[in-house]
Amino acid sequence: MVNLIEIIDRALEGPYTPEKDFDLNIFVPKLREAIKKYEIKYDPENPLSCDDDLADRVFKAGIELFADVGIYCVDTERIIKFTGEEILESLAEAPSCPVFGEGSDAKALVARKPESDIAPWCFLGAGGAAVSNETLFESILEAYALFLPLANSITTPSIKHIEGRLVRTKTPLEILACMRSSTLAREALRKGGRAGLPIMNSIASAVSDTAKIAGSQFGLRPTDGWLIGTMAEMKINFERLNEITYVMNLGGNIVAESAPILGGYCGGPEGTAVTNVAYHLNSILLMKGSCQLTFPIHVHHGCTSVRDILWANSVSAQAISRNSHFPFFILNYVAAGPMTEMCLYEIAATVINAVVSGASIEFGGVAKAVEVDHFTPMEPKGASEI
Repeated sequence: MVNLIEIIDRALEGPYTPEKDFDLNIFVPKLREAIKKYEIKYDPENPLSCDDDLADRVFKAGIELFADVGIYCVDTERIIKFTGEEILESLAEAPSCPVFGEGSDAKALVARKPESDIAPWCFLGAGGAAVSNETLFESILEAYALFLPLANSITTPSIKHIEGRLVRTKTPLEILACMRSSTLAREALRKGGRAGLPIMNSIASAVSDTAKIAGSQFGLRPTDGWLIGTMAEMKINFERLNEITYVMNLGGNIVAESAPILGGYCGGPEGTAVTNVAYHLNSILLMKGSCQLTFPIHVHHGCTSVRDILWANSVSAQAISRNSHFPFFILNYVAAGPMTEMCLYEIAATVINAVVSGASIEFGGVAKAVEVDHFTPMEPKGASEI
């Protein structure tokens, strides 16, 4: 597999391309070519696909797209390119059952297949939504430990204010918020009787690499999940590469995050599905992940429960789970607010769609995860029990 130093070399010395040219003259045309070549067509009547041949074609299209497009480094305006042979080699060497957590809460995350009898890993909590202060942060984490017995890992909220002051990115307040997040989360899980439960979204309050790395020293463990994201579409920057470098040398588990945008450069559900597969391959080869977390999302609706997103999730999840042993989650964001009937229907639709298609689940994003103090433990509990 291509090592990290070689990836950094390619980020510094790869083909130079202005970002707009990458978007409009490389990514979009190559994606359209792959969709046409492999005859990928959206079926609005079947948001949960049952077409194995379609899934395999989507996977082949994703490999071709990744080989043709690569990953764009926005800091150097250069493309990090990989050959087809390098992609297939990394796929063969990818992790298949990384272990997260400690003590009685330690568990291997096992890759699943469509309609698998293996129970999905339940990654539950807030989905990164914000709480207004530290007191609420600690109380909701303790509630997760107490009331989510099916949780295999936790996703924490972000903290909006520290000691009454708004947390601003790339200021000392962001670093302080990340330090407090790590300390309070670990203490809350201990109080709830799940001290070994892994936190798998690292530090939701972190935006900058400095804050994430600094805050991790106050409670995160190598056996937690260190969430590191790409940029839409098929891009990365030095801040994320800095985080990858740090976590790899720490010996931690990287959770490689991606969120292809339906209605953006991906186009419709067909392009979103193919791009999601390309991100899966990137999670292994460039991100050096232990697993992938992905959430294709609608550019206008801001959630994952609409029909065309469900189809894209289903088809790409089946493409991945049929052809890769690298474990992955689908994160679900619903539009409705907590404790509503619509919210429960959205949870059922998104979770069933993901699990039957071979994915494990992350759940916690209610009301699109944009409202402060607007979620409860009941929604992730319902998602895990479905």
